[in-house]
Amino acid sequence: GRAKKNRKVRVAAAVKKMVSPRDSRLTSAQTKLLEKKRAAEKAAAPRHVRETPSSMFFRYNTQLGPPYHVLWDTNALNFSVKHKLDPHEASMNCLLAKCTHYITDCVMAELEKLGTQYRVALTLAKDPRFVRLRCTHKGT
Repeated sequence: GRAKKNRKVRVAAAVKKMVSPRDSRLTSAQTKLLEKKRAAEKAAAPRHVRETPSSMFFRYNTQLGPPYHVLWDTNALNFSVKHKLDPHEASMNCLLAKCTHYITDCVMAELEKLGTQYRVALTLAKDPRFVRLRCTHKGT
């Protein structure tokens, strides 16, 4: 019994063929791999972009100065309610300057649609310190 099993294994092992190292198919596959590696290295190479100092930013962009114009949306108002922050006070503390606060008709409509869960945010939005902006797009 055992001799037959061993013989079968030996015969199967003898049948396997190996590819010679000088095979033309093997070298063409290696050149393709090398080309792919070189292309990947070129793509991963860092680009040299000249850095500009952040202090120069405000010098050229004069629109980014106090008084700041802050446009509030539903998520920002809900965040201020959740963390018990006054939106006017918190934005002035964050930006360290005077702020003009704006809210659109869409945000007001969205807060009204959300119902009783967002009632506090709606009362905050109805504060007269918020300047209302009219929307010109279709829909609510």
